[in-house]
Amino acid sequence: MWQFSLSAWRSGFRSRSVLAILVLGVLLVGVAFLSASFSPRQPRTVALDVGLSGMRFSLVLFALFWVQELVGREVERRTVMYALSYPVSRAAYILGRYLGILGLLALAALLLGLLVWLTTLSVGGPYEQGFSLGLGWPFWITVFGVWVDAALVAAFALWIASLSTVPMLPVAVGVAFAVAGKSLGAVIQYLGSGADGDPEFVARYNPLIETVQWVLPDLSRLDWRVWPMYELFPGFPTIVLGLLMAAGYALVMLALAVMTFSRREFS
Repeated sequence: MWQFSLSAWRSGFRSRSVLAILVLGVLLVGVAFLSASFSPRQPRTVALDVGLSGMRFSLVLFALFWVQELVGREVERRTVMYALSYPVSRAAYILGRYLGILGLLALAALLLGLLVWLTTLSVGGPYEQGFSLGLGWPFWITVFGVWVDAALVAAFALWIASLSTVPMLPVAVGVAFAVAGKSLGAVIQYLGSGADGDPEFVARYNPLIETVQWVLPDLSRLDWRVWPMYELFPGFPTIVLGLLMAAGYALVMLALAVMTFSRREFS
């Protein structure tokens, strides 16, 4: 398993993904820096908010790209047969690739998080905001939540790649999964608040959303940006439940990927 993880690391570094991280990092810093000028009263808060949003978007793209590059493309080109010719199980291949992707995502999260952190400190000049930001542990724990979010999307995309015969299906379905998961929390909150006083709308869609919650994770539970932005601690139960939700769902996706890939016929 570890040899597949190490080969994923080497393949990730040999590809243009590292350059893409640097380019996206520069763009992310630029957007966050420019966005601060739209809020003369709270420039650092705005820069941090935009930076974290950009990080979540970027890491999901990297997760999908690496799953497609390290698993989907190998299956498409049948080069996976060389790896499976060794006396190792297919489960070791899938899990090794996933661990390699997690390592690459951790590196990307660290680099992008550092850029966002430096940018947030540099904006605003001598202006002092009315409240301070939590750029210590609150910020880096929030970055960890962004990494967990991307790791969960990667686990889902890996399952799709294990059964897909269409080259770009893991990326396309993975994007839809990420968008739906990040929107689920807002939809639940909207229905819970009464849908702007429309009981018929609530009655129509609430049963559907309650069913969807059983098959789709609420990725908004991993977004803890209010902690570094406003120093509002979300609470240990919120953080722990979010992590348990992500871990449980990722384990289910990995189990499905292993079972599907183990039964797949390669001709």
